[in-house]
Amino acid sequence: MKYFKLPDLGEGLQEAEIVEWHVKAGDVVKADQLLVSVETAKAIVDIPAPYDGVVVKTFGAEGDILHVGEPLLAYEGEADAGTVVGRLEGGGGAQADSFFVGAAPSTREHLAPRATPAVRQLARQLGVDLSSLQGSGTDGLITREDVEAATQSARDKFGGEKLRGVRRSMAINMARAHAEVVPVVIVGDADLHLWPQARDPLVRIAQAIAAACQVEPVLNSWFDGKSLSIKQHAQLDLGIAVDSPDGLFVPVLRHVGARSAEDLKSGLARLRADVKARSIPPQEMMGATLTLSNFGTLFGRYANPIVMPPQVAIIGAGGIRDEPVAVKGKVEVHPILPLSLTFDHRAVTGGEAARFLQALVQALQQPEG
Repeated sequence: MKYFKLPDLGEGLQEAEIVEWHVKAGDVVKADQLLVSVETAKAIVDIPAPYDGVVVKTFGAEGDILHVGEPLLAYEGEADAGTVVGRLEGGGGAQADSFFVGAAPSTREHLAPRATPAVRQLARQLGVDLSSLQGSGTDGLITREDVEAATQSARDKFGGEKLRGVRRSMAINMARAHAEVVPVVIVGDADLHLWPQARDPLVRIAQAIAAACQVEPVLNSWFDGKSLSIKQHAQLDLGIAVDSPDGLFVPVLRHVGARSAEDLKSGLARLRADVKARSIPPQEMMGATLTLSNFGTLFGRYANPIVMPPQVAIIGAGGIRDEPVAVKGKVEVHPILPLSLTFDHRAVTGGEAARFLQALVQALQQPEG
């Protein structure tokens, strides 16, 4: 009997919540047959069988959270070790994924670490000190259940519903951003009176951000706080924050500066439709070099949006409103777009941020070309 483990689901996706099992113990499965649907922070992902076999046991029920490298199911069938996805790192080296139940105690002692990498990551996310726990697993191995139980008493006192899926990932990511980023916010206004229509500005804002990145390319960068290194990007892959009942999604609009307005508009429509249907591929939610939060479509004027590492900046666009403006000594009413820029002061200077925002405003204030 061997084990198929939760595979690597892509950059940054280290855990998934079981949505629905499509097989059960005793089922005969064929290669590529759907095994289970899981929900990550990015989307709902269907995981197929990598080979033929018989399901002996499934691990986890609907609603349970599994981490990359933890078993999904036990099976019997023909497969070499190379087809079993994932590896677990042990204290004495790598632990092969395929192993037989009933191994000798000395073998288990050699292979089993105190905690797997997935459990260690969960402990870091939940703020649990592993050294304070007594492992309930074989030979004192600390399990995911041990870590979660360490936080259960606090949850019981507080009450409420445990976060799952996108909202759980959002909470973890926001805590990470708060711990790492040194945020500074500056704001400004763009006068849109030269536009023929100023009430649907998202594509124009995206294009203006691309123009501002040409003036101050450091805003279109990733920063590694551990190595204190910065990587500037040649193209703008813009994350567009999209509100949904399930939580906040940030699909990525690729190569913004090299696409026409119509192409960008159709691309945005497709991304929004995929988010609404929860069918957006995980890769479409990865790799943003800069982010735009268009919160003004809901309500609000200025904000301090949160920079998500490794990005170094995020732009917030408030709601457009008609305001009195002084023009050559006279008062006119113009549509005004309020803008907010949060930048990570570890990587971006105040001067660079100010010049970027100025370039963004100037690009927005041009008539349509």
